[in-house]
Amino acid sequence: MKSFARFLPGDAIIRLQCVIIIVVALAFSLLLGNRFFSVANFQSIGSQLPILGMLALGMGMTMLTGGINLSIIAGANSCSLVMAAIIVSHPDNPLFLLLALLAGIAVAVAIGTLNGALIAWVGVSPILATLGTMTLISGLNILLSDGTVISGFPAAIQFLGNATVAGIPVALLLFLLVAVLLWVLLEHTTLGRSLYLVGSNEQATRYSGVNTVRVQIAVYVISALLGWVAAILMMAKFNSAKAGYGESYLLVTILASVLGGINPDGGFGRIVGLVLALIVLQMLESGFNLLGISSYLTMALWGTVLILFIALQNRKA
Repeated sequence: MKSFARFLPGDAIIRLQCVIIIVVALAFSLLLGNRFFSVANFQSIGSQLPILGMLALGMGMTMLTGGINLSIIAGANSCSLVMAAIIVSHPDNPLFLLLALLAGIAVAVAIGTLNGALIAWVGVSPILATLGTMTLISGLNILLSDGTVISGFPAAIQFLGNATVAGIPVALLLFLLVAVLLWVLLEHTTLGRSLYLVGSNEQATRYSGVNTVRVQIAVYVISALLGWVAAILMMAKFNSAKAGYGESYLLVTILASVLGGINPDGGFGRIVGLVLALIVLQMLESGFNLLGISSYLTMALWGTVLILFIALQNRKA
């Protein structure tokens, strides 16, 4: 079995995605005219993309090692509930805001370490390990919050969800900054190179002297921290925290990673490709919404595209 992604070099995938973006833009311009090509629509796309983008980056990081993180959304909601509970206890005290952020980081690191330890030390498959932690965390989120909404955050939090700079949402600028930092990590650091090596052949990488356990734990911690950033953005956008926020994003994070050129078997993929895939998906979702297409039909389409794309990736040469 060979991977379809290996027949397309990274640059070719990026060029293909750029062509798709142009085609999608032209198609919706013909169907919707100025309704699609409007400042309000692009600001809407820019404000919706960062949350999904942070979660997709977290998913993509684990898929580069041949793993997956099904617990990323449950972990993000856990971070948001912990931070929200601390913030609303003293909403006007900036020290409690700082304490809340640190508590969110601690929760993310704990979840990432648990996932990494189960996979790297215990030897549980990534899909089963993160499915287990997802179920555990989701249950605890509902149990500890009673399924209620925690709301009423200070202006500093709401700023991230509503403010713009030169018409560009601040949340989008934050997402782009994080994407650049991850690109530097993957392309120009020892950890980034080790991450690709683990995804290509974990056993050979271990024999070459790389501490694969440390690399895998680090990747899942980074993934969970990206979920923490997504949690902050969700709190900012919705001015609330709840155990069930973002559950529909799980499929789309996997879809964005695969469409972005990340090999589900690991070892291949680039951040630039993932970002372009996110732009394509957000443009499609925005266009479908303007056309009045049901969001459930859109989710069915995403599932169909994912199945077809994975089937192409795993076809026989």
